[in-house]
Amino acid sequence: MRQDATQGGSLIIFATFLIGLILSQIPLPDFLIWYRPEWVALVLIYWVLMVPHRVGLVSAFFMGLLLDIIRGSVLGLNALSLTIIAYLVLLLYKRLRMFPLWQQSMMVMVLVGINQLLFFWMQGITGTTAGGLQFLIPSVISGFFWPWIYVVLHGVRKTFRIE
Repeated sequence: MRQDATQGGSLIIFATFLIGLILSQIPLPDFLIWYRPEWVALVLIYWVLMVPHRVGLVSAFFMGLLLDIIRGSVLGLNALSLTIIAYLVLLLYKRLRMFPLWQQSMMVMVLVGINQLLFFWMQGITGTTAGGLQFLIPSVISGFFWPWIYVVLHGVRKTFRIE
């Protein structure tokens, strides 16, 4: 029975990542493009924070590859940046769990900002980047959305007893 619960939890975790991928691809008007939260990064941060023994670097790498394929970006850019973010969360997850939700939001904003900076830097190396600092706006928006993401995914985790 324990193995069935583990597999069911894995399917739920994958489903939340799938929802994050879908939300990251919803078309927005041109003036709202830079205000889209980094849904996949938010879901990844939550699961690495709460169940680090089940979601880690390998999950981050494959979600990043899937995001690269879906977005049509250079293969490996999102994979590397999400893997680094997962590594940072794995280093800090015991501390981050102790923070109140507003401090977690600030840390999520910093982590997504690091993700955005890494992605922007790697795009610059490959020659596919755009100028300006507007690429950091999604980190602020993601920090703003963190409390809601936390509450929703925490409810999912408790409902399906994912441990």
